[in-house]
Amino acid sequence: MQPSTAAPRVLTSEQAAAAFGAREQIAQISLSPDGTKVAMIQAADGARSVVTIADLVQGGTPRPVVYSSGYPDRLSDCHWVTDARLLCNIYLIANDVDKIAYTRLIAINADGSGMKVITADINDRSLGILQNGGSIIDLLPDGAPGKVLMTRTFVPEQSTGSNIRADRQGLGVELIDIDNNNRKIVEPPRADAVEYISDGHGTIRIKGTRPKTSGGYDGAKVIYTYRQPASDKWLPLSQIVLGGGGGTSFNPYAVDRDLNVAYGFASQDGREALYRVSLDGSLKRELVMARPDVDVDGLIRIGRQRRVVGASYATDRRQTEFFDPMLKKLGAALGKALPHQPLINFVDASTDENKLLMFAGSDVDPGRYYLFDNKMRSMAEILPTRPQLADVPLASVKAINFPAADGTIIPGYLTLPPGSDGKNIPAIVMPHGGPGARDEWGFDWLAQFFANRGYAVLQPNFRGSTGYGDAWFRDNGFKSWRLAISDVNDGGRWLIKQGIADPTKLGIVGWSYGGYAALQTAVLDPSLFKAIVAIAPVTDLETLRNEARHYTSFAMVDAFIGKGPHVREGSPALNAGRITAPVLMFHGTNDLNVGIGESRLMADRLKDVGKSVELVEFKNLDHQIQDSAARTTMLAKSDAFLRKAMGM
Repeated sequence: MQPSTAAPRVLTSEQAAAAFGAREQIAQISLSPDGTKVAMIQAADGARSVVTIADLVQGGTPRPVVYSSGYPDRLSDCHWVTDARLLCNIYLIANDVDKIAYTRLIAINADGSGMKVITADINDRSLGILQNGGSIIDLLPDGAPGKVLMTRTFVPEQSTGSNIRADRQGLGVELIDIDNNNRKIVEPPRADAVEYISDGHGTIRIKGTRPKTSGGYDGAKVIYTYRQPASDKWLPLSQIVLGGGGGTSFNPYAVDRDLNVAYGFASQDGREALYRVSLDGSLKRELVMARPDVDVDGLIRIGRQRRVVGASYATDRRQTEFFDPMLKKLGAALGKALPHQPLINFVDASTDENKLLMFAGSDVDPGRYYLFDNKMRSMAEILPTRPQLADVPLASVKAINFPAADGTIIPGYLTLPPGSDGKNIPAIVMPHGGPGARDEWGFDWLAQFFANRGYAVLQPNFRGSTGYGDAWFRDNGFKSWRLAISDVNDGGRWLIKQGIADPTKLGIVGWSYGGYAALQTAVLDPSLFKAIVAIAPVTDLETLRNEARHYTSFAMVDAFIGKGPHVREGSPALNAGRITAPVLMFHGTNDLNVGIGESRLMADRLKDVGKSVELVEFKNLDHQIQDSAARTTMLAKSDAFLRKAMGM
């Protein structure tokens, strides 16, 4: 794509909030087996979404086939099973006191007819609820039209004589005909099963089990077993210990039937590397790709059998290396054809892989989807992801490094306002969520909004981030909060020292763990940031622990947070008296990641000590705040708040 020749649009504050706050036009997209149609989950007004079908041969306006309200149902993904029929996943939150999340799978024809619920239902004998509606693990590309392999959670039932049928409990695999809903058990359920991996051609080759703790919670260890070709016997493969920080064995992700190997990740000199392990009984392990500086953390798969074709890693930018000769050559050619969109991903493919659905974008291009015809050597654009930003000048993102107080060099990204000389201007530090995550180079709607409004934005990959190996992750950003938060503060000091930030106009904005970091920075240094915006923040580590107490993940959350003085010292709500800057918070009332009670607690504690605080609650929205109107409000209020607090 060549840069636009249209005159750049200058947005008012209200227009900028609406343009950047609008959700992506295409949340997810899938290519039909014959390569003639795409199914797209597109944003509608507010929180609503719609599945549309676009005919790539006939053209015309995409046809809507099914809607979701966003309250409480949300379409999360749709995949073609045949050229005429789709399977779509729906995410729901039961809006009651406990707020429980569910998923359900439905089948629907491409014209909107023939809708069926595919998720197996419970009955009046069931002794529990069914949250997990199942996942597609094999589209069976070698035949069996209209059939898929899906996981299913079996809920125990009461049988004759009030006995419990324990043999029908846990995760199993079924072969399902989505036309008539006929189903056959392929892998019987196990109470401790958590994962099944197919070879992409209809055979389950790997199973993951996770033993419970003595208290009935999920354990930290996952045990993988495998089967040799044409065998029913399960053999030991590997074990991994969850919770981050290394020490893991081989974690399988995919099986290559023809090579008879499993691809997966394991630690190599303290960083994640890609390996493949032979499934012939020898368990011979071969290193496929490793880096001395960052984790190799992405597995590139393509086609309806999801074959492995490459791997990726992120240094200052995400890099992809293809093993497949054709895709390696094509990737190089596309890099030359789309020089302004270096972030290229192959999203889907037709059954014969002649037609490839791909995404291309950059820091200054939110991205667009293309269909590449390998036989014709032609490429056609389908749709952009954010048409609202057409001809709006976007800000270049530059990879930078800055020194922490102890001399450690911290990587990050700096975004300056379009046309700015980057000298003595308002600035924002924006720590990422997680903490088990990292920022990468590319388009970021939140950072781009603030850059459009005249702020420099620094996104630090502080210690506690993932992607840089075990030593960088440390004990995670909660146990090692003091180090992580010190790095974030040092990023703010670097902006001032470089002459980029006006020290009287330096703010901090964060979401989730980033919101926690935004609040906790003021506990360490109350004078550095002049305004704090925290979206869905963790504010009290003990409250975060207690939110998980009634879930099977409690033991993992408990260990992740840990015990000791850091729990109180690292909780901004318990140290509100040290915060001097005004605080603005946003939170969805249906947030299952971080309960809204955490923001309410923070607001109460700040008010108790006479601090300036405002909490904006978004009714019925969850952690992601997937509502264009709500996001527009959030951006507009944040900008106004920062300007007032900084005297702009």
